Amino acid sequence: MAIDLGTPPAAPLTSAPAATRTRTPGWRDPRLWVGVVVVAGSVLLGARVVGAADDTVTVWAAAEELPAGAPLQPDDLVAARVRFADEADLAAYLPTSQELPADAVLGRSVGAGELVPGAALGAGGDSDLLHLAVAVEPEQLAGAVAAGSRVNVYLVARGGGDRGHDSGEPVLEDVVVLDAAAADDGYAASGLRRLVLAVPEEDAGRYYGLLGSLTDPLVSVAVRG
Repeated sequence: MAIDLGTPPAAPLTSAPAATRTRTPGWRDPRLWVGVVVVAGSVLLGARVVGAADDTVTVWAAAEELPAGAPLQPDDLVAARVRFADEADLAAYLPTSQELPADAVLGRSVGAGELVPGAALGAGGDSDLLHLAVAVEPEQLAGAVAAGSRVNVYLVARGGGDRGHDSGEPVLEDVVVLDAAAADDGYAASGLRRLVLAVPEEDAGRYYGLLGSLTDPLVSVAVRG
């Protein structure tokens, strides 16, 4: 027996979507103006960030610890970039754009990496620190000493002398060593160590006065930690 399945239903006709043409936004389109504002704001912000990053100046800093009374040489300094909140702060230091005085000396010690303040400088003739040379027997030098070390200097009368002098009190206290001869570079064949100290003028006069008043004085130097 044949079964008539009938004619299959025809597939529904679908209409193709109508083609649309992409339109370039016109100058009246608000999206265009929003984009312009965003781009302009980004450019302005970037310019401000870059400008702030370059808002630094270059000033001199100590390459190593510099003792008071030492002549200031270009090799003693390194350039450091710093941002100052106030121009008055900048005026207190030495910009690299200015030439250093030829006879500049330090009126106080400056630590390694510390910015060199202008107030710490003085002319060689204006400083009240004298370069005082002392000869020390090696066994009377307590501690390793080098330029920049801080020391106390004592005088002892080996032959009696002035009984009014207290040898336990330093005659020079907390003074800076400007130069320290090597252990094998003494005074000729004497074997003494030569130290050059930065000493206030009045203390130097007191030292020499006491040195001359003692019989066979012994110089002893203690290095401060």
